[in-house]
Formats: sequence, C-alpha cells, structure tokens
Amino acid sequence: MEYITLNNGVKMPKLGFGVFQIAKEDCERCVLDAIKVGYRHIDTAQSYFNEEEVGNAISKCGLPRKDLFITTKVWIDNYGYEQAKESVLKSMKKLKVDYLDLVLLHQPFSDYYGAYRALQELYKEDKIRAIGVSNFAPDRLTDMIAFNEIPPQVNQVEVNPLHQQIPAQENMVKRHVQMEAWAPFGEGKNNMFHNPVLLNIAEMYQKSTAQVMLRWLMQRDIVALAKSTHIERMKENIEIFDFFLSDEDMKKISELDTKESLFFDHQTPETVDMFVGMISDRKGKI
Repeated sequence: MEYITLNNGVKMPKLGFGVFQIAKEDCERCVLDAIKVGYRHIDTAQSYFNEEEVGNAISKCGLPRKDLFITTKVWIDNYGYEQAKESVLKSMKKLKVDYLDLVLLHQPFSDYYGAYRALQELYKEDKIRAIGVSNFAPDRLTDMIAFNEIPPQVNQVEVNPLHQQIPAQENMVKRHVQMEAWAPFGEGKNNMFHNPVLLNIAEMYQKSTAQVMLRWLMQRDIVALAKSTHIERMKENIEIFDFFLSDEDMKKISELDTKESLFFDHQTPETVDMFVGMISDRKGKI
C-alpha cells in the first residue's frame, strides 16, 4: 500500500474501499472481505445508510483500530454547528469507534460554514484526526481555506480518465489540500472499462483497465476509492502497486479528458434543486 501525508501530518492510505450504493445486507460482508484482502481505508457516509454495517465489520475484523483509516461524511440536512456536531457523534456510535480518521462535509450547499465549525471543534477535541470537504469547486475550497482557522485536509471530488480535474488539482496542490477521487471508474459510464486507449495500456502490462485507472490516479498522487461487492474484484483492484505507468502512458490517458462531469455539475442551479429534493426524500432517515 502507498500512503500520502496530509497537511496536518496524518498518513492516509492512497487506495480506499468505498461503500456507496452497497446494500445494507451486503455491506458488512463486503467490508470484511475488503479488509481481508488488504484494504485499510474504508469510506462511508451518513447518506449511504450503511454506517452501522461498516461498524459491525470494523468490530469483527480483528485488526487494531489504529490499523484502519475510517472516513464518513456529514449529510447536508445535518449542516449547521449544533446538528453537525451531534450527527458526527452519532456516526461514531454507529461505526463503533471512539475517533474518526477523516470527516468530510458531503456537499457544498446549505450552512456548511456552521458544519465546518463543528468539525474544527471535534478535531481540536481529538475525536477526528483530519477534516475536509467533498465536491467543493476551487472557488468554494479556496473560500473555506481563507476564512477558517483549520484548512481542509482533503477534498473528495469526481476524478476519472474522462473528467481529470487538472485545474482543481493544481489549486489543491497549491493550497496543500489532498485530492481524493470518487467514481474513479466513472461507474463504467461511456464504456470506460472498454476504452481502446485503456485497453491497450492494460494489455501491455497484463492488467485490467480498472487497475490501469487506479494506477494512473496513484501516480497523480490522488487518493482513490474503489468499490466492488466481489472479493475477486477487490483483490484485483488492490494489486496496483507492482507496476508503473510510463510517461507516455500517462500522456495518452491525459488526452482522454473531456473536462466535464459524467454525473452532474455542482455549480448549476439544477444540481442544487436535485440535492434539495434528496434532502426531502431522506428527511428523518439518517
């Protein structure tokens, strides 16, 4: 496993196991399988509805707590100082831990300033080892850094070969914020697993296109979250530290960038409307 060091000195595994859209009935087993094959970084969220199942796996895996890096994210409806703080403590109970390695604000909407104040306080109380944001565009991230005592350690955003986020990463590097990739495979959209460029590179190294995409992210110093419900694929996804992409390979992949999200643009009114609807749908369920 490769590690990066955050701006506060905390070490973070560069490859993590994400549990987004893993059903509650499968989640405990999947996390246990992931830990079994070597993952030590587990990423969940309040809005994934599976924190308790992740917690069950953490308590049953047999590893010391210090060997695991556990992330969760505060949902928008829990923003504001008081509610955010209460929600993080609730998440800790669900996850069966007495501290969290990383807590992120999940979306750049509503009272994220109040919520971030709560994260800063919990950080100072040693209940959280690192804090950050998710889906924050460069201007919003820069604003958070400029007007808060503790700068975010991480910004988790969509990054994949078709949406490479080059300017966003440049801004993060400049401001010492670690980029973390969700949807590193773009959920297979645009036939990404069968992209000819990625297939050719994969064949050359006798690897899968998924492994090539993850290795590409590692070499860009981006933390990546891989998800699978199949232990064989989990093993495959973690076997990316025994090869290295050449500069020419990296250049070929860079030319795939469309500079557009495969999902939605967080800076449009339509996306705000979508998340307002999600808040309403999830009211009282988190």
